[in-house]
Amino acid sequence: MSEMSFPKATRKHAERRHALSPNSDDAFRAFSKAVFDDGALDKHTKQLIAVAVAHVTQCAWCIEGHVNAARREGASAEEIMEAIWVAAEMRAGATVAHSIKTLELLDDAQKR
Repeated sequence: MSEMSFPKATRKHAERRHALSPNSDDAFRAFSKAVFDDGALDKHTKQLIAVAVAHVTQCAWCIEGHVNAARREGASAEEIMEAIWVAAEMRAGATVAHSIKTLELLDDAQKR
């Protein structure tokens, strides 16, 4: 089985992204900081949510960054894996829920 390879983000990448669009980059960084600060949800919980979402969106960089951030916020390996299972169930559940469209199409085809 071949492993997909993703380039590692570097300071040079961040600096270039900022140079190309400083206002947007600054706004995104501020937004990200605000989102992950403690609020109604603590940072620990937010990082577990981010781990789950990263798996659903299949973003390798997000998985790496948010698993590491979750660990820094005190998340255990068991909590991280449980968050991933929640994501898997939600993704599978959406597939099942969308089958209603197919069932309606099948019913419509039978009526013709």
